[in-house]
Amino acid sequence: MSRDLPKGDIPTLILATLADGSLHGYAIAREVDRATKDALRLREGALYPALRILEQDGMVTSEWIVPTAGGASRRVYSLTEQGRGELARRSREWRLYASFMSAVLGKGEPDAEPT
Repeated sequence: MSRDLPKGDIPTLILATLADGSLHGYAIAREVDRATKDALRLREGALYPALRILEQDGMVTSEWIVPTAGGASRRVYSLTEQGRGELARRSREWRLYASFMSAVLGKGEPDAEPT
């Protein structure tokens, strides 16, 4: 199922990936690859614009990290409290959507509306 991600799913994946700790952009993309066994590909051309929007919206913050042993500086992204709240909201919506899809596909009954 290796395919590009729908644009609307990218911010949710970024928020979920950053929930476990701060990462630089390339590491975010590779973590999505790893977690999905390369089924979902988060390409840099879609990742960085989404990160900029999330930062503008106050969902993530970033800072430049300069390695002590030389090497290139990297911009590291972290989830804010507002971002954690948004991730919780998006997670609830996704689970509800998935339950409706499962019901239509004959896999079960939809869950109750979120509160």
